[in-house]
Amino acid sequence: MNDLIIIKLGGNAATQLTPAFFTQLKAWHAAGQHLLLIHGGGPQINAWSAKMGLHAHKLAGIRVTDPATLAVTQAVLLGLVQPTLCQAIAQAGLPVIGLNTTDEQLLVGEYLDQHQYGEVGQVTAVNAAYLHDMLRHHVGVLAPLAQTTQGQMLNVNADMAAASIAQALHPAKLILLTDVPGVLRDGAVMPSVTTGELAELIRAEVITSGMQPKVNAAATGAQSGASVVITDDLTHPGTEIRIAG
Repeated sequence: MNDLIIIKLGGNAATQLTPAFFTQLKAWHAAGQHLLLIHGGGPQINAWSAKMGLHAHKLAGIRVTDPATLAVTQAVLLGLVQPTLCQAIAQAGLPVIGLNTTDEQLLVGEYLDQHQYGEVGQVTAVNAAYLHDMLRHHVGVLAPLAQTTQGQMLNVNADMAAASIAQALHPAKLILLTDVPGVLRDGAVMPSVTTGELAELIRAEVITSGMQPKVNAAATGAQSGASVVITDDLTHPGTEIRIAG
């Protein structure tokens, strides 16, 4: 979809949206661009897990998810984060719809590594036709949950979900909106990085575990042909991720 822009929002970013964010969404919408927002909810999941006496643990930036944590994740993403985002977008005057995997098997997945991560998945199929139809008339707000072909719900890292959807839909842009202004080296934002350079930065531990899923997702998203950017503001250039070569 050359008229599609996918924006992934981290849990922190989703609670700190500025008037400029909504102004940019409205400008894109007015220009005929289709918009899909994929939201995380890490801080909110951490807070509710603590209230439930559950220990939050990440491995290489991926949330280890036992059945109890999966239940909390579903409740927070679909009952708290997504409705809040939808309400804010509607109040900005845009038509919006909340989406999740139970809508026409929107996201199908399989276990990433059940022994290591528990109820964590990776997206293996996207109902692209259904998304196309929904996004013709609405700004989509999608939770990063998938289900197996047997109907088992799986927690999916939101960055990787965004990358997988980009591979299926081939958007014009994939923007990974986070709480840092881009890929940092010696405290400065790198204007652009190739996928090969990303691998070197990970090996050199310039990019550490918390950022690794994001840059890996950016590299995967770049393979879709999309223009891929990591930034903390839609109006900031951030770091462009390019295919090496």
